[in-house]
Order: sequence, then structure tokens, then C-alpha cells
Amino acid sequence: MDIRTMDIREAIKNRPMQWQQIVVIVICILLTMIDGYEIIVLPFVMPHLAKAWKLSPVEAGYLLSASVFGMALGAAIISPLADRIGRRAHILLCLVLVTVGMLLSARAENIQELLVVRAFAGLFIGGLIASINVLVSEYSSDKRRGVVMGLYGIGLPLGSALAGSVVEPLVARYGWCGPFAFGGLLTLAMTALVTLMLPESAEYLIERRPKRALEKYNKIAAWLGHPQSVVLPDASRKSDGPAFAVAAKSIFGGIMLLRTVCLWLGYAGLIAAFYFANTWTTKLIADATGSLGYGVHVGTLIMIGGVIGSLLFASLSLRIRPVMVTALILIGGAVVYTLYAVYFRNVALAIPLAMLVGVCASGGVCAFYAISPPIYPAIVRGTAVGLMIGFGRAVSVVVPIWTGYMLTLGWTPSMLYRVFGAVLGTAAVFVLLLDRANTAQTADSGMYGTADKRAG
Repeated sequence: MDIRTMDIREAIKNRPMQWQQIVVIVICILLTMIDGYEIIVLPFVMPHLAKAWKLSPVEAGYLLSASVFGMALGAAIISPLADRIGRRAHILLCLVLVTVGMLLSARAENIQELLVVRAFAGLFIGGLIASINVLVSEYSSDKRRGVVMGLYGIGLPLGSALAGSVVEPLVARYGWCGPFAFGGLLTLAMTALVTLMLPESAEYLIERRPKRALEKYNKIAAWLGHPQSVVLPDASRKSDGPAFAVAAKSIFGGIMLLRTVCLWLGYAGLIAAFYFANTWTTKLIADATGSLGYGVHVGTLIMIGGVIGSLLFASLSLRIRPVMVTALILIGGAVVYTLYAVYFRNVALAIPLAMLVGVCASGGVCAFYAISPPIYPAIVRGTAVGLMIGFGRAVSVVVPIWTGYMLTLGWTPSMLYRVFGAVLGTAAVFVLLLDRANTAQTADSGMYGTADKRAG
């Protein structure tokens, strides 16, 4: 390859993974742990907080939905900034503001204050995750992308498992605010790590060409052990209009509309079931058994199951197309949620079934993170993935609130698990429709561009 046009994108995609790429993946896994911690810390604290503040189920539902609402809004309106200012700068901005939100959560004195600061923290968590997801995909080789995304997916349940392991001792010593302060310090430490070690996306530099793009590009090339370039490689997709018009066409134009709709609806179903299991299971088990500790224990097992689910996706992706693995996980989730509904009060069966719930719920999240970025061209990838995450989390905002109302009306936990089992089955149907849309022959597709055939 001519040194003047050295394209490190092709080297990343087609050559064996280097240790530098693995460093990026590991940092992103650690960053995803923040999302996992953020998702589960309030549900784990909720039994203690509800007792201290005498919260009703409806009030608890609104509080549990606050950060989810922020995540949905952030994924939709904060994520697109990554395509404008760069993945690295975007990640740093979000980390700083998440730190502020977590520390303010620890100082909240009433439900109104906690609602606001939880939504604020969620806003930038939602923006953060899309950038991390895209960066992992862009620094993975084509051959190992499914495996890498599966391994990347362990960050979410690991972060949640971390929350489960530290909540009880922190609450015992510092009260309910302790876990939030710990989360703020954790995020602050990750901000320092990203500042020191995380590179920018080469695809962003080539496609968007910001100031000093060539200098930054050559810095990445040197870090990866590749020769310097005199000029940037050609962009893979030319911008043919205003940024909004280009994004709209790339995400919703032609066959992409069908693909986007199927992807979004499938993800929304999965994430609704995921948030139900993660936000309410701890409290439902605690109420059913009369033991706050047992509720947290079962919630932690769901997170451990999530780690297993992510590793399972990575393993299966070596043998089966990732889209089909996603459908299989969703179908398995529908079965497991239904079984959990039947045996919810059976302590002997609740523990292994809780792990299976985690396998399917977190494994499904990992699967969607893997299949979504390659569907879209790099120039709109952060926006597209952010909108998918935002749509899914917008739907899931109502889940904790709706669950609280249903419990007030007399619904049982078993009834709720059956409902979300059916939701997972429906999500599997949309993924299968996405697979059919992916194979449609069209020249208007980002999926079957030169670098994007890998998603199926």
C-alpha cells in the first residue's frame, strides 16, 4: 500500500488483532461497567431508600424510571455529538458530567432532588454508551468482531455485579448515599484513564476531517505500528448534503427504513424486559421473602448470568451469524421469563432461574450492540446507534412506572414475568425480519457496503 494513502481502517479490519486494539477494547469494557453500575445501583439501594423515605410502589417506580428517562434522552440528543466532535472528546465530556450526577445523587435530600440528579446522570450515560459501542466496533477486526462484541458485553453485567457486591457494605457504613458516592469516584477514575490512554476513532477522522485530522490520524497510525501518511485516505462515503439530511437518508432512506424499524422494535422489546428484570426483581424478591439481603443476592445472580450470556454470545458468534444468535437468545429469554413466572416463589429454583434471566437479558443487550453498528455507514454510525439506544430506553422508561401501577392494582410478579416473556418473543420476530431485510438486494444499503457485510 502506498505510504501516502496508508489506510489504517483496512489494517484494523483485515489484519490480526494487535495489543493496542485490545487495550481500546478493555478500556471500553471498563467504561461499560459504569453503565451497568448506574443501571442497577438504585434498584439495589431502593429497598433501603423506600424504607427510609417511606416510598409507595408508584413513587419507587418514578424514581427507578428517572435515570432510564435520562438515558433515553441522552442517547437521542447527546449521542449525535460524537459524530461532530469525535468519539474520544464525546466520551470524556460524558464521563465528567456523569461524575457530577453521581456525586450529586449522594447528596440528595428528598425524592424530587434525587429524581432530577438521577435523570441528569442518566442523560450522559445514555450519550456515553453509543460512543463506546461504536469505538469497540471500529477497533475490531472483521474476523473477530462478533467475539469482541461478546466480550465487550460483559462490562454491563460486571458493573451491575460490582454494584451488587458493594451496595450492602456501603449502605451499612454510609447509608443509602454511599453507593452513589462510590459510583462518582469510579467514574472519575475512568475519566483519568480515558484521558491518558484512549485514542480517537480513525474512521471519524477520515469521514469528518476535523482540524488537525492528519496529525491525529498519524498519531494513531504510529501507535498501531503503521507508517505515516502524507494525506488522509478517501472517505468511504461522501457527504452529499447537510448533516441532518445525510443522517436521515443513511438511517431511514430506502431499505434502511425497514432495517431500522426492525432493529429498533427488536431492541426496544429486549431492553424493556431487561429493565423490568433489573429494576424490579430485587424489590419483588425482597418483598416476597421478607429479606432485603436475599433480594440483592438474587439481583446479583442475574448480573452474573449476564456475564455468562455475553460470553455465550461471543462463543456462538464464532459458529453462527450474530443476527441469528440474537434471535436465539431472545427466544430463550421468552422461555426463561415464562418459567420464572411459574417458579417465582420457589427459592430452590429461583436462584438458577435468576441466572438464566441474566444470561438472556444481558446476552441480548450484548447481541444488539454487536449487530447494530455495521448496519450503518461510519459517517452516521454514532447517531444511528445512539438513536436505537434512545428509542429502546425511551420505551423502557415506562416499564418501572407501569410495573409500579400494576402492582398497586393487584398484579402479581408472575403475571408481570409472563408479560415480558411475550415481549421477548415478539422481539425475536423483529430480529428475524431484520435478517430478511439484511439479505435484500439493494444498492441503497449501508449493510452491504464494502466494509459492512459482516453484520449478518
